[in-house]
Amino acid sequence: MNRSEAVARSLRETEPHRLLAVLRASLAEHYGAVSTELLLADYGLTVLCHVTDSDRERVGRFSVFNSVVGRVFGSQEPFVERRSAPGVVAVHVPVTVRGDRLGVLTVETEDAERAQADLHELRWIADILGHALLVAERDTDIYRVLRRSDRLTLAAEMQWDLLPGRAYECPEYSIGAQLEPAYAVHGDNFDWAAGTDRLVLAVTNGMGEGVEASLLTSLAVNALRNARRGGVALADQIALADKAVYALHGGERYLDVLLLGFDLETGRVEVVDAGSPRLYILRGGRVFQLPFEAQLPVGMAEDSVYDTQDFDVEPGDRLVFVSDGVFDSRTGLGESFGERALARAILATRLLPAASVPQEVLRHLSAYQEGDEMFDDALVVCLDWRGRA
Repeated sequence: MNRSEAVARSLRETEPHRLLAVLRASLAEHYGAVSTELLLADYGLTVLCHVTDSDRERVGRFSVFNSVVGRVFGSQEPFVERRSAPGVVAVHVPVTVRGDRLGVLTVETEDAERAQADLHELRWIADILGHALLVAERDTDIYRVLRRSDRLTLAAEMQWDLLPGRAYECPEYSIGAQLEPAYAVHGDNFDWAAGTDRLVLAVTNGMGEGVEASLLTSLAVNALRNARRGGVALADQIALADKAVYALHGGERYLDVLLLGFDLETGRVEVVDAGSPRLYILRGGRVFQLPFEAQLPVGMAEDSVYDTQDFDVEPGDRLVFVSDGVFDSRTGLGESFGERALARAILATRLLPAASVPQEVLRHLSAYQEGDEMFDDALVVCLDWRGRA
């Protein structure tokens, strides 16, 4: 067994709450590491939080925007940093799972030449660590607690646990998504399911505030998942979710849902537009909104019938989905963000990877609002389409 496999095996065999302690011991034994630190991105994607051996112990945090580890997190490229102590270097490698950026692993060693030679293996170990973290979160709260820079509301806790992740990447496409206010979101949600020949993507905006909005969204998202996993056609997935919501609320509470099914082979997309989320496309240096025939929101009326529409995506297209908390956001002069500023924000982020786009668009929105507190959920999902060769 080689060194990297030995480290990976130690991670697979340890208890979920002891990942960092076991990793430190294993890297010290096999790679001569004098120090090992793990930093995880917080819910708002603004700071990287130290992971410790206890969820009660708090150490420092690093900014995602103006620190060495923050640049590694953003660029997804490793970096070897010389420390002040003679001969000591720190290897910073991103911890990422299928495009979902979790944090940064920092390994200090006293051999600079060996650090460069070990870089490829340390990146592989960081990937294994990322998978181990996701599995560990089923059984321990440590990593969820330590990556909080503030207290989550109950509604936000429910929404974050409902999400599939914040990014996903495969040969045909890349997805990035983010919710704000990250620690107090209530009704907005996104969901996706990657298949062999198909991607299903849903963007949801539930009415109301607080826990009531989260419960409503949770019901709708799980109804959509249940229908999807039962092999039901796209329009019928919405119809079944509509029945579930109406049966409970009788039309008094409802959701806006934009549901899409992508054919990975042809680029053909089926769409059911049941409400307000909007789709903007960046193609050939131009941003335009793709309008659909709006149908009744989910749960508004009894026995609603939904129809699909079709359009085609082309390799190189960037699709940006936003909730009304983004495009309807207004300045004191009354102009909405979606009229012109949103297109400028999408153009400004055209060189960034999909995983970085939502956060940057939301930063543009915050600047547009001149830093005012958000009173409505703001959701951004970015999908970069490559298609099959």
